[in-house]
Parts: sequence; structure tokens; C-alpha cells
Amino acid sequence: MRADYWNVEGEQVIEKTGKPLAHWTKVLKEFGAASKKPADCVNHLQKSHGVPRYWARTLTTAFFKAQS
Repeated sequence: MRADYWNVEGEQVIEKTGKPLAHWTKVLKEFGAASKKPADCVNHLQKSHGVPRYWARTLTTAFFKAQS
């Protein structure tokens, strides 16, 4: 897998989710994502915010990459 596979552009996030990356970062922080399993974060984005699975995974991965 390419090292930059999970890197996304702001326009992509808005186009696919309707919200900017900063919005999703805030949502994940409010959810307490830093102390949860990535699968729980993906599930939260899908069920509570209607984010498609691919984008929920992408946003969660981007969030955790930014934390490290």
C-alpha cells in the first residue's frame, strides 16, 4: 500500500461528506476518539453522522495519523 494512501485533500472530503476535514476532526475529538478503537470511531461516523464506510475509515485513519 502506498504511504500516502490515506492522505486526502480538503476538497475531496467536502465533496464526499459535505463537511470539511476540520469538522470531522472536531466530531472525532468530541467522541473521544483518541482513547477508542478505530473501529468504534468508524462505526460512530457511519451510524451517528451518515458517513459512508470508506470515508469513515479514511477520516478515522487521518485523525489517528495526525495524533502521532
